[in-house]
Amino acid sequence: MTSADHRVAVATETDRFVAAVKGADLATPVPSCPGWTLADLVKHTGSVQRWFSVLLRQQVQERPRSRDVELRLPPTDDGYPDWLTASAAEAANAFAATDPDAPMWVWGADHHARFWVRRMLFETLVHRTDAERALDLRPVIDRDLAADGVDEFLTNLPFAASFAPKVSNLRGDGKTIRFQCTDVSGSGSGAGNGNVSGNGDWLVRLRPDGFGIDPHPAGPATPTADATVRGAAADLLLLLYGRLDRAADLFGIEGDEELLAHWFANSEF
Repeated sequence: MTSADHRVAVATETDRFVAAVKGADLATPVPSCPGWTLADLVKHTGSVQRWFSVLLRQQVQERPRSRDVELRLPPTDDGYPDWLTASAAEAANAFAATDPDAPMWVWGADHHARFWVRRMLFETLVHRTDAERALDLRPVIDRDLAADGVDEFLTNLPFAASFAPKVSNLRGDGKTIRFQCTDVSGSGSGAGNGNVSGNGDWLVRLRPDGFGIDPHPAGPATPTADATVRGAAADLLLLLYGRLDRAADLFGIEGDEELLAHWFANSEF
């Protein structure tokens, strides 16, 4: 998927989020975000959109020292859905004014403005599903978008230790975990972003100095992994974000269970 696709998807995912929560009781708890209500979830998502928009407009070249941003929060909770729509509009304006290929400081792998667009998209998408699940709605995620989200997660996770310190525990002696989308084949899950996997298949290697996606292309020549997790792209995305349990019938699990337990205990994003 391209940066243009990501820009469009931010708006689409926000519209779906707003449709889910508009008219709902925003005091409803969100089980996938313990301690949060729907109001907290909307505030967080809109705040992230506005913060990333500021970064894009400024095209920051070093880690910001402050995260203060004018949020213009609504006076009452019932204003939050419209406020989230306005947050996405601010993001759209920032996207229109920014070259996605412009060099920028980022915390992840791709040091260009497009990183923040892609990151904003999956922040919005995952929390949209949180809201829907809290309201007993069944989330639907586009297959190719979900595969792109898996790629985005696995590509950037090695760089997340500054705010997800347990990621530093993901080290090993070369053991590998294969994550495979069972409904994606050659669909370009990382196309256009300089990432490794373009066919819904990722081989993560834990090394003594850290971990990352093995650059060896997936396919017949791919070495057998020490552990494998297979599932539909949407399910695999939600699994990586801790929204689903790998013991669910949705997934095919093979190999070293201790290795998988170590991964999921330390890969919280």
